[in-house]
Amino acid sequence: EKSLKRNGIEGKRFDYLQEDGYCETLMRRLGFGEIEALDFSDYEGADVIHDLNRKPTKKLENKFDLIFDGGTLEHVFNVPMALEGVFRMLKPGGRFVSANGLNGWYGHGMYQFNPELVWTFWRRACNCEVIDCRAIPIDPEAGFKQIAFADPAEVGHRLRLRNKIGPGRTYLYYEVEKTEQSRLPDFALQSDYEATWQGHANAGKTHLQDVRS
Repeated sequence: EKSLKRNGIEGKRFDYLQEDGYCETLMRRLGFGEIEALDFSDYEGADVIHDLNRKPTKKLENKFDLIFDGGTLEHVFNVPMALEGVFRMLKPGGRFVSANGLNGWYGHGMYQFNPELVWTFWRRACNCEVIDCRAIPIDPEAGFKQIAFADPAEVGHRLRLRNKIGPGRTYLYYEVEKTEQSRLPDFALQSDYEATWQGHANAGKTHLQDVRS
């Protein structure tokens, strides 16, 4: 409710909830208009039936202005294909908003995610703009505040999260924007390894030049 007030939106938190726990009411009342739900099956009334383990069909490519993942990718086995699918379904200029487990979700899904994935895949490999990337505790009284994550490649080392986030359930929340210059990569390399390998290659070339001289 503090967030609603801070952004000039009237109403109480419960005005934005619906009995089945989904977010159509929230999105509509925040001004996003009608949304379509995508699922593996139609058992919960999804509008779009698609297996995120597989490449999306052509009719789904470049279709959506906004894709919201409120805890789906952690349940998909083939995460690289699912991320590629999200990229393909998103329009240039569109945004992907994700909130999946970072810590404390043991046994909930198949995976917990690391902010390195955001910067490695979406920023450096896909050339998308990272709008936000942070840890958010599910319980506001968890004993630590939200933590914004910088790009490890710019920081110069891996993100050091020990003792910065609690043991309780914590989301990795991020927003990325696909641009006209964005593209799908052949592969993605973690930043510190990429720097190490590149430095090693350059060191070898320098040594060879010194010997020749």
